[in-house]
Amino acid sequence: MIIKQIPVGPLQANCFIVGCKQTKEAVVIDPGGDSDQILMALAKDQLTVKHILNTHGHFDHVGANAPIKKATKAPLWIHKDDAEMLAYVASSASAWGLNSENSPDPDQFLNDNDTIQFGQFTITVLHTPGHSLGGVSFLTNNAVFVGDTLFEGSIGRTDFPGGDYNTLIQSVRNRLFTLSDDLQVYTGHGPSTTIGHEKRTNPFFQ
Repeated sequence: MIIKQIPVGPLQANCFIVGCKQTKEAVVIDPGGDSDQILMALAKDQLTVKHILNTHGHFDHVGANAPIKKATKAPLWIHKDDAEMLAYVASSASAWGLNSENSPDPDQFLNDNDTIQFGQFTITVLHTPGHSLGGVSFLTNNAVFVGDTLFEGSIGRTDFPGGDYNTLIQSVRNRLFTLSDDLQVYTGHGPSTTIGHEKRTNPFFQ
């Protein structure tokens, strides 16, 4: 499996390219900005994008949905509870003094336990609300991409509309911490970690 982590946009949200070496098929997770950088990374490995996946609808994670979809023609997926945010990306960014563009409407809605195929790999969708109503994580063979649900030594903010602290804590405990301790956790900002490390050391769960 190919995994490329690309910090994008002024808030340095992590965009991930996850590809199959054998078939050259890939998914793009959270294209939040810097579309040229994302497209160059895809071209370098000659990857064909089969799906564009959003962990949630905040502008720093979806800001490049439009140019990536235009360039790749790949279907866009997001949970229905965050889909309305896609029409307000520009205004949300403007409230932070930043520029972004609205996203196209999604082609498909993500549901808990859905599976998405690319190449020789399968992604399983885990609904992990708390940072937003429609927050999801994407589970693969040896990694989970958690958006802003969990960070190394921390958790996502819950003070945005649709956020709820207790819901987020339960999402982590019941959906993420039940996964294998050695599973790699790729977060929406900052460095990766593992499930076991966060269970042992994350101060929000001690």
